[in-house]
Amino acid sequence: MNSYEHPLPTRPANQTAVLAIIVTSYLMLVVDISIVLTGLPNIQAELGFSHATLSWVQNAYTLAFGGLLLLGARAGDILGRKRMFIAGLTLFTAASMAIGLAPSPSWLLLGRAVQGVGAAILAPSTLALLSIHFTEGHERTRAMALYAAAAGVGASLGLVLGGLVAQIISWRVGFFINLPIGIALIWGAKRHLVETPLKPGQLDLAGALSSTLGMSMLVFGIVRSAESGWGDETVVASSVTGLSLLTFFMFHESRASQPILPLHLFASRERSGAYAARMLFLGGMVGFWFFTTQFLQGVLMYKPLQAGLAFLPTTVPNFVAAMLVPRLTRKYGNARLLAAGLVIGVVGMTWIAQVSEYSPYITAIALPMILIGISQGFVLAPLTVSAVAGVASKDAGAASGLVNVAHQLGGSLGLSILVVVFATGGSVALDASGQLAHHIANTFCASAVMLALSLVLVLSLIVRPRTQLRPQWRAK
Repeated sequence: MNSYEHPLPTRPANQTAVLAIIVTSYLMLVVDISIVLTGLPNIQAELGFSHATLSWVQNAYTLAFGGLLLLGARAGDILGRKRMFIAGLTLFTAASMAIGLAPSPSWLLLGRAVQGVGAAILAPSTLALLSIHFTEGHERTRAMALYAAAAGVGASLGLVLGGLVAQIISWRVGFFINLPIGIALIWGAKRHLVETPLKPGQLDLAGALSSTLGMSMLVFGIVRSAESGWGDETVVASSVTGLSLLTFFMFHESRASQPILPLHLFASRERSGAYAARMLFLGGMVGFWFFTTQFLQGVLMYKPLQAGLAFLPTTVPNFVAAMLVPRLTRKYGNARLLAAGLVIGVVGMTWIAQVSEYSPYITAIALPMILIGISQGFVLAPLTVSAVAGVASKDAGAASGLVNVAHQLGGSLGLSILVVVFATGGSVALDASGQLAHHIANTFCASAVMLALSLVLVLSLIVRPRTQLRPQWRAK
């Protein structure tokens, strides 16, 4: 037996501890994405970010996370899931500490990027380790349900916790919290998790680096154009470099012996539509989260904790809708539920796009938030189903990874475009608060357009083909 053929070790006795370690680590990733949102105005004021560069607080994390996610999954297959779980957790925890100590914007952004690398290593191993430690059936179903619930709970917890610490102490505490939690999880992982067998294979470093750097350069060019214009030499150079690297990535993947992204996954119209629709949907939704917190604190003058609580009309319906998806899918079908969710999202985003400095919270913010939350709950799971439809078992991991890549990179690319929208179309007749409200309303309009384009893709590439495949019964 060679080094790659070790059988799976016996499962540990304390499965409660195993479940707590894995779910808590995933919860920490989810919370960290949302905990920064309610602290954005304080981060901007303390470290001197501009409105455009502030987007990098989110983009530095999501670009590294999404860009290296497939590489992280591949590394777990080859080097062992437990080993990569601990490595990712260690890097994520250390980066959190560095962010909390950040004295400048560049320090914070570098820390966020490193944190994203840690997340890319950690996240793929969490789900794989659940499958290893819990047998198929009721035991695994229960574990998966708790894992999925962590995402819904984590979003609300992060917003409220981020607002609480930013208001009472400092936004930095939101990152310092990860230190004791991370250390405890690393100790628990070493003690309770079992290692997966090693497998032969190669890491597609050229593919991972060219895709991540290419997308980062493209996003950098778009964001910089908001302040310097499209004629700026740096904007042109970074955009051209980004597109060139992404072109090289596609060329390299078509010839790599073990590609990080098997291009034949795009052969299906339904899967391609699901990936593209997800990127557009997340582009609009990330803009909603990013700019709404600035509207609540910069226009309505909410305290950070109030702003976190003000998102509950979105997060609670989101969680409830997500729980209803299995039942509604059985009744109406995956494609119809997906289309309905996007319609609800377009209506909600168009509604909230009517905001001004005089808009009341209940009718102008909270009510459309309910629709936006329902939309997100209805859309993401059906998009995932379509994204892995008809995938061969050997490509299941790559297809699932591509879902997360589209999720993270779609948000980064969409937010960079919305930053440009924010920087244009001002009105000299308004005061500072009115100007901010006007710019944010413009971004919500652009988000509504992104959701509408996502709906068009779903109707043309997912709903319509499935309708045409149904047998046409003739009356006898």
